[in-house]
Amino acid sequence: MHLFRSHVFLIWLISLTSILCMLLRPWRIAEAVWIAAGAFLLAAARLIPMRGAVGAIGKGTNVYLFLIGMMLLAELARHEGVFDWVADVAVRHADSSASRLFLLIYLTGVAVTALLSNDATAVVLTPAVLAAVRRARVEPKPYLLACALIANAASFVLPISNPANLVVYGKHLPALGPWLRLFLFPSIAAILATYACLHGLSHKTLRAEIHRPADQVQLSSQGRLALIGLVLAAAALLVASGCGLDLGAPACVAALVAVVLVGFRDRRIFLKVAKDVSWSILPLVAGLFILVEALNQAGLLTISAYALRVLQRGSKLSGDFGASFGVAILANVMNNLPVGLASGDALAQNPAAQRLAHAVLIGVDIGPNLSVTGSLATILWLIALRRENVEMTPGQFFRVGVIAMPAALCLSVLALRVLS
Repeated sequence: MHLFRSHVFLIWLISLTSILCMLLRPWRIAEAVWIAAGAFLLAAARLIPMRGAVGAIGKGTNVYLFLIGMMLLAELARHEGVFDWVADVAVRHADSSASRLFLLIYLTGVAVTALLSNDATAVVLTPAVLAAVRRARVEPKPYLLACALIANAASFVLPISNPANLVVYGKHLPALGPWLRLFLFPSIAAILATYACLHGLSHKTLRAEIHRPADQVQLSSQGRLALIGLVLAAAALLVASGCGLDLGAPACVAALVAVVLVGFRDRRIFLKVAKDVSWSILPLVAGLFILVEALNQAGLLTISAYALRVLQRGSKLSGDFGASFGVAILANVMNNLPVGLASGDALAQNPAAQRLAHAVLIGVDIGPNLSVTGSLATILWLIALRRENVEMTPGQFFRVGVIAMPAALCLSVLALRVLS
């Protein structure tokens, strides 16, 4: 018994320490290093059987393929200037109004998140928006915060909008039609609430007039091919979602086809894209799968299952609010991917609790808007900002998120309950 308790204690200690280091980044060591180190230590110390670790990594195959596809598409668009062109179009249509520019960038973020995932918004749209606001000579923070918050708030418009959607539902991911019936109006509620909060908090900055640059960004022939590739990829993912298929392989294949299309005109694009993709995300995700598997064996699954049973005893509305806000808080403490994984495992063990799955998903997707490390998309957003030598502190993010996140979450859950 003593050995068993020591075993469980070490699993919790190593796993939570790894996650905490991922969130805090001591000595500025990359997030993926801390998670991969924790997963390796669990396996090396035999705190999780090697078969269990390999099986946990295998569970993420669909997510890895999806992420690879989205990151390839994102880097392709960045290198061929697609998003710079889109951002320039927004500046020109803003008609010297900072408020109108903010709205156009926000709507662009909604479209990119919905059709290409929240990671694409974080990785590619963020630097494009920064370039646009520098050209417009306006304070960049409201626009950059919009990129981060809409990447989460709009991440359940479609099943393809967030890799976390894949892990919460697993093999039971709803097809496109049922998904839209469930989440279209809750998504609209989250998008509108987040916009209202962001605009209200930045209203003084958004009163300014913007500079309209004389030179216009032109989309090259390669850029047009990249844009066509993005549209085809989005269509392929929508078809796959509508047919109820796994989204990982279609995302990856669509991205490879798009890169090959552009490669006919720009042979160097293969090396450029492969070089700049944030490959460290893959070991980070794989490590998180191992950590969650170990924690499940150490009692996390039991705790999660108990929490679901407690929530089931109350009314539907109280259960939905409890589930969504509970996982939202945990997502900001542990990151939403391990929380989504643990929640998905608990839901799979308790079919009677499936009615809570939709509220759990909303909490997993919107909840991270409270902290800068709450989701993979926000971590990628931070990495994109560091690339551009822009600093965004946790306090600056929290002061906006503490208002925007609860408002969006409340309205989304209410919309879900009214329509279900």
